[in-house]
Amino acid sequence: MTDVVAALLAVEVDYPGRGKALGPFDLALVSGEIVALVGPSGCGKSTALRLLAGLEGPTRGTVRRAAGRGETSVVFQSPTLAPWLSATANVALPLELAGVAKAEARARAVEALARVGLGAAVNARPAQLSGGMAMRASLARALVTSPRLLLLDEPFAALDEITRRALADDLLAIWREARPAIVFVTHNVEEAVYMAGRVIVMTPGPGRSAGETRVEAPTPRPSGFRTTALFRDAAEAISDRLAAATRAAA
Repeated sequence: MTDVVAALLAVEVDYPGRGKALGPFDLALVSGEIVALVGPSGCGKSTALRLLAGLEGPTRGTVRRAAGRGETSVVFQSPTLAPWLSATANVALPLELAGVAKAEARARAVEALARVGLGAAVNARPAQLSGGMAMRASLARALVTSPRLLLLDEPFAALDEITRRALADDLLAIWREARPAIVFVTHNVEEAVYMAGRVIVMTPGPGRSAGETRVEAPTPRPSGFRTTALFRDAAEAISDRLAAATRAAA
């Protein structure tokens, strides 16, 4: 039987003074799959992510999620690292808050930092890290609890293109080890095709599903994947769907 990790069932979110921000919207995530949410700014992508994270509740509808401690992790666009802590202490923090002994938490944090390529920066403070390194530390912190569900809210948006591509490959390589379900929020169509096996296009707010595209390619992506017809065709199909949804809402 398919293991459903989390689901949004006919969810709607209203904000006072702004009206409806999302929905009705449905999304079901099975174990190990990577789903990208693509849509224009203000369409409710991040709102859907916050529902899955348990950071807010729906006005209407039902949210089902991996609710155990450490089973859901979130990486935001900003790394949100504590500036007074070392990289190791930042990554160990969710374990220590969960009651893991400090020595064990720090050892697991060092391992997590090594997995994201920061083995030489375990004692560095956030101010000593580049933007890409800080995002790697944030990713290590999210992965250190071995979550079943990993939520990524435009984590590469503030980075340069070379760093974005390197981090995308690193993230997919790490995914191959533990295979958490991932929801990846982005406004970048090509990034969505590269990262996800399923790309859901959302309409302008209030966000609803305008359809989805499956990307039938190996994960992690093979070298040169961005130059293949499969990649280009998927990106064009998603761009066309996004444009049609935007026109319909105008």
